[in-house]
Amino acid sequence: MDIFILIGGFCILCLLGVPVAYALGLAAIFTALWIDLPLEAVMLKTSDGMDDFALLAIPFFILAGGIMAEGGMATRIVNLAKVFVGFIRGGLALVNILASTFFGCISGSSVADTAAIGSVMIPQMIQAGYPRLFAVNVTIAGSLQPLLIPPSHNAVIYSLAAGGTISVAHLFIAGIIPGLMLGLSLMCLCFYIARRDNFPKGEVIPLRRAIKIAGEAFWGLVTVFIIIGGILSGIFTPTESAAVACIYSFLVTMFIYRDYKWSELPLLIGRVVRTVGMVMIMIGFSVAFGYMMAIMQIPAKVTDFFVAISSDKYTFLLLINV
Repeated sequence: MDIFILIGGFCILCLLGVPVAYALGLAAIFTALWIDLPLEAVMLKTSDGMDDFALLAIPFFILAGGIMAEGGMATRIVNLAKVFVGFIRGGLALVNILASTFFGCISGSSVADTAAIGSVMIPQMIQAGYPRLFAVNVTIAGSLQPLLIPPSHNAVIYSLAAGGTISVAHLFIAGIIPGLMLGLSLMCLCFYIARRDNFPKGEVIPLRRAIKIAGEAFWGLVTVFIIIGGILSGIFTPTESAAVACIYSFLVTMFIYRDYKWSELPLLIGRVVRTVGMVMIMIGFSVAFGYMMAIMQIPAKVTDFFVAISSDKYTFLLLINV
C-alpha cells in the first residue's frame, strides 16, 4: 500500500495535469504523512538536493545559451550549417539537426536549443514548402542532442544523483560519441524522408560567401572549445567552464556582434531565472521522491523481482530497459 501511495499518487497527479516537479513533491509529502514520517525530513532532503556547488553550472550554461540565442548566434550557426548540408535534398531539415548539434555544444539545454533553433528554422522550413508537422518534429528531435552532448545539464544532475562518485567531466566525455551518433542518425532519417517525399533542395553557397559565414560563426563556435577543451585539459571544472562561457558569450554578443540591446538584458535574465527555478525545483523534489523510495526499499524490491525472473545479465538488462 505504501508503494501505491508513492508511485500511484505520482501517476494520478500527472494524469490530472499537475506539473511533474510538483507531482513528485506532493507524492513524497503524501507518502510521508501516510507512514508517519516527519515532513521536516522531506523538506530537508529537498533542500539538500539543491544545495550543491556543481549545480551552479546549470544557470551559467542556460544564460550563455540564452545570450547567444537572442544575440544572433543561432542565426549564424544555422547559416554555417547551410554551408555544409543546405544544398542537399531536404537540406533545411539537415541544417536543423546540424545546427542543433552546434548549439547543443554551447548551451547544453534542450529548452534553449528548441527556442533558438526552432525560432529560426521552423518558419524557414514552412516557407520552403516543408510540412508544418515535419518541421516541428525535426526541431524537437534535434533538440534531444543537448541531453547527451557536453555540456549536458543531465550529466551534471546524474553526477549528483550518483552521489558524486562519477565525475561530470567523465560524463561529458562519455556523451560525445552517443550525441554525435544520434545527430547523424537523425540526419540519415531526414535524408531518407526527403528523398521519399521529394522535399526541395537548397542552393550551393558560393565560396566567398561561405568564408564570410564561417568567419561570422567562428566567435560563437570558440565557446565549444572553451567549454569542452577547458574541461578535458583540466584547466577548469565544469562549473568554472560554465562561468567562463557565460562571460565570453556576453562579450561576443555585446561587443562583436552587437545585435542585442542592453535594455533587453534584464528580460533575458528574468527568463533564465524562471527556467533555472523550474529545473532546481525538479531536482529538489526528485531527491525527496528518491528518499521515500529508498525508505520503502523500492529499488531493492524491483531488483529482487527481476533477478527472480532471470539471473542472466543480458536478460536482466533487457528487462530493465523494457
